Amino acid sequence: MYAEERQQSMAQLISRTGRLAVADLAQEYAVTTETVRRDLSTLERMGLVKRVHGGAVPASSLRIMESVVGERERANTAAKDAIAQAALIFLPPPDSVVVLDAGTTTTRLATALPRDHRLHVVTHAVPVAARLAGSPHIDLYLLPGRVRATTHAAVGADTVAALADLRADVAFVATNGLSVDHGLTTPDRDEAATKRAIVASARRVVVLADSSKIGVEMAQRFATLDQVSALVTDDGIDRHERTALERAGVEVVVA
Repeated sequence: MYAEERQQSMAQLISRTGRLAVADLAQEYAVTTETVRRDLSTLERMGLVKRVHGGAVPASSLRIMESVVGERERANTAAKDAIAQAALIFLPPPDSVVVLDAGTTTTRLATALPRDHRLHVVTHAVPVAARLAGSPHIDLYLLPGRVRATTHAAVGADTVAALADLRADVAFVATNGLSVDHGLTTPDRDEAATKRAIVASARRVVVLADSSKIGVEMAQRFATLDQVSALVTDDGIDRHERTALERAGVEVVVA
């Protein structure tokens, strides 16, 4: 089988299956894993697949999984409200600096911030800024950058540069995926770069993620578990996943 024929067959198989590991593809086509990785890189450049940790998925699957803000806002609402309330235990003392990442659960946290607790809040998320603008107990800083239509978050070189000079006490971070093997992930490269800068800016990182995100791996990693202090999630988390996360040094709080 010529390389072009193998790659076409591989793309079709991944499309039908939904996800395949490099090792499985190597066995299927009787080639080395290095050959499979080269084939996947070629297919990714062609826009036919998207490489993820250990394998590949159809390119369309990641676009579907990164739904727009309005759709995500309507998903798992009760769990997200509970997570936002539970996350308040990680607020630093008054007059501390907090970063709020873009996300529907972090937006709920912004709404839940106590009015008797003055904070300096830095965010790149337009919905978060809209909730906090004019609040007398919040000293609000909105980061610069290009606002993505999908997440309503500022991203890009200007956003990352602004975060490089910041030292925050706590960053509350959202994620599209969280796994023991691959850490925190998101589909978009620019979004990942901004989240990476947020994580690097903070002394403590608290992840807010409902249980549907746990065990999921997206295309772009922006943090490893050793950079995460705590995860706040809902009671849908699998007990084995929770145990593995705690063994990796992450404090898990179930709302």
